[in-house]
Amino acid sequence: MGMVSRSGGDRVGVIGWDIGGVHVKAARVVAGRVARSALRAFSIEHDLDALPFMLRALADDLGAKPDDRHAITMTAELSQRFRTKGEGVDAILAAHESAFPDAGTAVLDTAGTFVTPAEARYAPLDAAASNWLATALVVGRRHPDCLLVDMGSTTTDVIPIVHGEVPAVGRTDPDRLASGELVYTGAIRTPVEAVVTDVPWKDGTASVSAEHFATTGDVHVWLGALDPAAIAVPTADGRPATRPWAGERLARVVCADPTMVDEAGLTRIAEHVGAAQRRQLARAAAKVAARHPAIRTAVVTGVGDAIAAAALREAGLEPRLLRDEWEDVTILAPAAAVALLLEARNG
Repeated sequence: MGMVSRSGGDRVGVIGWDIGGVHVKAARVVAGRVARSALRAFSIEHDLDALPFMLRALADDLGAKPDDRHAITMTAELSQRFRTKGEGVDAILAAHESAFPDAGTAVLDTAGTFVTPAEARYAPLDAAASNWLATALVVGRRHPDCLLVDMGSTTTDVIPIVHGEVPAVGRTDPDRLASGELVYTGAIRTPVEAVVTDVPWKDGTASVSAEHFATTGDVHVWLGALDPAAIAVPTADGRPATRPWAGERLARVVCADPTMVDEAGLTRIAEHVGAAQRRQLARAAAKVAARHPAIRTAVVTGVGDAIAAAALREAGLEPRLLRDEWEDVTILAPAAAVALLLEARNG
């Protein structure tokens, strides 16, 4: 696993892409090291036509060279912009081709194989949502028996690694949801009403509103588990991600406002939601780990790594933070990983 470096010189490298529906992540790898990495918030649903320009700008930020190769993973094909995943895969690849018409480009599929863009278009379900596998294949080099748990802004991957291999049950998103290897809860964007149906209120409980008033990002910012600076996407009301505004959004979970609930009441609400989310993640981790007796530890990454680590302790697993060994690119781990994989395979 390459460590982070901030110099790439003039050497030819590999740019890894993780193109999601609300974020695009990229990393440039040179000689087995991550030279630069970058992330931008970007709405595929609303700004698809601007994607080639954003990709080009992000590559410039990385110091891309004309002869750099490109490795792609994606999850944006699930965006409501597209009626089918095949349509999404085609559109994402077309945007990349528009941005880099002369690039040597490979797409990682869910079998762990690099294919050409044409091959990816022919079998789009194999190319869709392969970013989790890129990270798992790289992590497995150093941690041959573990769960890889990547808690992003929207979802959490719970991936088994046994003897350095990735014996995941699911390969498509529906199958991964069924297996527990994909949990549709994240550190930032998940609506509170998707986590709980009621919260503490005065001497009892109150049902939550279903109006997308607040998200898990508000919960974790209020509790101090997440830095507001980590929130690059708009909040539920479009106001800042700071703790005071997070508290106002949390009040609306029970159709209240800041004049109707004090800080202690908001903390009770936030702690209840946070605990429920941890239980959800702990159940998924225990379910996946039960299929693989060799697994006793979990390697944790993503913007919500500290939140996921607490859940894994509840599941009886020993968490290890990937950022302790991979420095500051862990929220971009799939982008860095897919670049490292392509460089290693092509020499």
